Amino acid sequence: MKISATIITYNEERNLPRAIESLRCADEVIVIDSGSSDRTVEIAEKLGARVIESPWPGYAKQKNFAAEQASNDWIFSLDADESLSEALEGEIWQLKKNGPEYDAYRMPRMAQYLGRWIRHSGWYPDRKVRLYDRRKAQWEGDFVHETVRVNGRIGELNSNLLHFTCDSLSEHLKTMDRYTTLAAEQLLATGERVTWARLIFEPPWTFFNTYFLKFGFLDGIEGLTIANMAALYNYVKYAKARFMSPGR
Repeated sequence: MKISATIITYNEERNLPRAIESLRCADEVIVIDSGSSDRTVEIAEKLGARVIESPWPGYAKQKNFAAEQASNDWIFSLDADESLSEALEGEIWQLKKNGPEYDAYRMPRMAQYLGRWIRHSGWYPDRKVRLYDRRKAQWEGDFVHETVRVNGRIGELNSNLLHFTCDSLSEHLKTMDRYTTLAAEQLLATGERVTWARLIFEPPWTFFNTYFLKFGFLDGIEGLTIANMAALYNYVKYAKARFMSPGR
């Protein structure tokens, strides 16, 4: 079992070294870059990755393009702000030794937010399919929240994929602005109706659900921040969709 690791990048010089250095279990690392203006490409090449330049077509299409460039059918798709934990790396080495029993593997993802590992708030275990046979799976999703659709059996890995999210609220707000625009575009593309009721009631419900029902209060001040930002995300997403709608 040989594995090609793929990473899509755009100005990821800060995160990329950690991501690539965690992929010791991969037989090759492929970086698909969409025009970075920082040292992303230089760092990737220095760390032994094969770099391919490709214009940005969207998350799912770029990740499928990355899988197509691989020398091996087994793909580990890693985001630039993620890395394998040592325990997950050990599980993958064992899987390579014994051979796969499934067509894809799902693993828990644990996020670090404002310097704290988040274990509640609906953020954990956040299981993701990241290791898959490209002959049986591909990425789907035109705007945000792309996922791997698997035409076969999915196995489970137990160790964490690590996700290094925002180091500051300013960074979170900047990221939110980009993603709420994509989410609003997705709402319009699917013809989903944004009512006044959704604008008024969904944000406070999101806060209540995240902070209380999903035990966000156990994540301290970071959990409170996550709940508030999740509520704001929903409001801004719907508001943008309303303003973008030609018939509003």
